[in-house]
Amino acid sequence: MLKKIIVFLFLTAHSFTNAQLTDLARVEYSFIPKTKSEDQYTRLRALFNYPIKVKEDSYFVVGIEYNRIILNLRDTYPFDISFLNSITVLDLNLAYTHKMNENWRVAYRITPRLASTLTNKITKDDFFLNGGVFFIKDRTKATDLTPYRLILGLTYNTTAGIPFPLPLISYFRQFNEKWSYTVGVPKMNLKYRFNNKNNVQAFLGLDGYFAHIQQGKMVQGQQVDNISLSVGVAGFGYEYAFTKNLVWYAYSGYTFRLNNILRNENRDDVFALDDINSFYLRSGIKFRI
Repeated sequence: MLKKIIVFLFLTAHSFTNAQLTDLARVEYSFIPKTKSEDQYTRLRALFNYPIKVKEDSYFVVGIEYNRIILNLRDTYPFDISFLNSITVLDLNLAYTHKMNENWRVAYRITPRLASTLTNKITKDDFFLNGGVFFIKDRTKATDLTPYRLILGLTYNTTAGIPFPLPLISYFRQFNEKWSYTVGVPKMNLKYRFNNKNNVQAFLGLDGYFAHIQQGKMVQGQQVDNISLSVGVAGFGYEYAFTKNLVWYAYSGYTFRLNNILRNENRDDVFALDDINSFYLRSGIKFRI
């Protein structure tokens, strides 16, 4: 069970990060080369969120997120790898948020997901359902105390194989005009702000995916039906604000955990495509509120 909880944290990191941010649109590129190998992991990502005001301080948010994962497996493997060229992850994000009182806001989120190699017709095995509820205390604009933001959440992810929701937490505090930090899951950082346009940060973060393999193959005597990637990375990031809302960013570092695993129908490990730590790069542009 402990191993499943660890996997849960990696697989829900991507979704929970979006729940914390105020991005209306984002285009992003990620790259992880396999150490001492020609293999590469590349992800192209785009998302769009549209908030609809229901009443004062209440919003319904409709969003869509598209991920194209290109595995680029060029090494020699003891089985045919043609069924692993690419993976598609498509999320429909539906959320509702409102103020509970002067201090707390609550957000409910449900995310139907298509995650598959898409080599055949789509079936029910290609669909997953994720969701969560988040309680947010935002005092970042407070003038009578040190600005901070606290997010407490319960998140459920069907891809992790855990039949109950698990808690997640994020806490942001600003020391002064220059320094701030965030602790929690899925990201921790220490940020220094040069001015309104430039900031740098040291960070620890989690990332990952889980998807169905439509053309299941026999590998080491077992049929593989799923594939997952879990990444823990530490490094440095830089952000440049063209305007108040339009920001370019780049994060670079080295993974302290990297597991790209083929799994059977019960989601047990069958074959490790990659488990050697490597260089990590993520860059993109976002439009935020």
